Amino acid sequence: MEGLVKGLEGVAIDEVERAETRRGRRAAEEDGDREERSRSTWAEVVSEEKGEDQERIWGQAEHERKQKQHVPVSTQLHSQDKEGERNGQGCDGATGTGNFRLQQQASECGREQQHSEEWKGYKRPPSEQEYSEDTSHIHHGLNVEPTREELNNLSKACSRLWELDLNRLIPGMDYTIECGEGKKVYHRGDKASENLICWLEDDVLRRPTYSRFCALLDNYNPHQGYKESVTQQDKYEEAAFIEEISRSAPIKYLHRYLVMKGVTSQEYEDFKKMLTSLWFDLCGRGGCSSSSSAFEHVFVGEIKGQRQGENEVSGFHNWIQFYLEESNGNVDYQGYIFPKRRGELPDSETQLLTIQFEWHGVLKTVSSTLIGVSPEFEIALYTLCFFAGGEDNHVEIGPYSVIIKCYRLGDDKIGSAFPIAEN
Repeated sequence: MEGLVKGLEGVAIDEVERAETRRGRRAAEEDGDREERSRSTWAEVVSEEKGEDQERIWGQAEHERKQKQHVPVSTQLHSQDKEGERNGQGCDGATGTGNFRLQQQASECGREQQHSEEWKGYKRPPSEQEYSEDTSHIHHGLNVEPTREELNNLSKACSRLWELDLNRLIPGMDYTIECGEGKKVYHRGDKASENLICWLEDDVLRRPTYSRFCALLDNYNPHQGYKESVTQQDKYEEAAFIEEISRSAPIKYLHRYLVMKGVTSQEYEDFKKMLTSLWFDLCGRGGCSSSSSAFEHVFVGEIKGQRQGENEVSGFHNWIQFYLEESNGNVDYQGYIFPKRRGELPDSETQLLTIQFEWHGVLKTVSSTLIGVSPEFEIALYTLCFFAGGEDNHVEIGPYSVIIKCYRLGDDKIGSAFPIAEN
């Protein structure tokens, strides 16, 4: 019965997310621009028979992945690149689309191969792994104690997290984005001729928390409605990721905040166990128990498929996952969504974007993501809002006025969490 209830809650959260999209669509229609809507869904690309074949392919690939010592890169999410390799095409010939340069794709494949050897080491027991030095030992005098004002004001606490994100990337120096052209939510068609994240500095994904985050991304079958198979090595990667980010300033601040709020234990080991459970414990979604987790939904993304009678992307709010999948030809960025305020268009410096894209040919009509922030920042931000906030959290993050949406599954699980630009 508990599994059924949680499954229904998951369905309810997905319905709420769809409602958010519908409200945005209605608001855009009221502007008077009522162009004919063109559908861009899985059903237009493949027939129902081919869709069923695709489900079987994904299921078979997931089984094979769990049976071997897999390479922990995003291509293992059943990407087209793997199909290309099986057909003898290799990395350069796998995308099948003209939107991705062969030279860039070859470079990305080579980069991932270099990272993969390091990521394999994360499959060892956490006690046998090496971690970065505690941030308090590197930045002497760093203050991670919440002020009384921050304890009484969630927005100020989130703003402090932004300041403590010492691992955040700098636009133009660590990465480059190309926003392309804008569109309204209900518009279809590709408004971007380039990748959104068109360049990333080589060493970024070697940073300890980034590297361990990337190693987690291939642990899931992104199709909703299928039970996840969690190996012991997957659990090692999860525990090691939490251990790594627990040495960072945002997570240390989060711990002190929740302790002072009476939410978590003063014992740091107990706190780390709580984080692991919150983000990685399996839950029901799409009518199937043990088929999802907060981490998978928020950061990796999920695709509702044949079993739900519809095809759409759910979750997927992380820029690192977006970059890796875009580099592998699995994501097609199709332009940004116009901001609510006219004249405030995004540019190469913008770190909060509302966008439209396709993932494995399935459309996500509207999605918001923070660009260039560290994994530890996002974990801290959404965890803080889950425990100290509500469903709609109006906060200031750096220069941005944001609503942090935080949906619950029951009382103790994150159903979804993501930013929405207020402006």
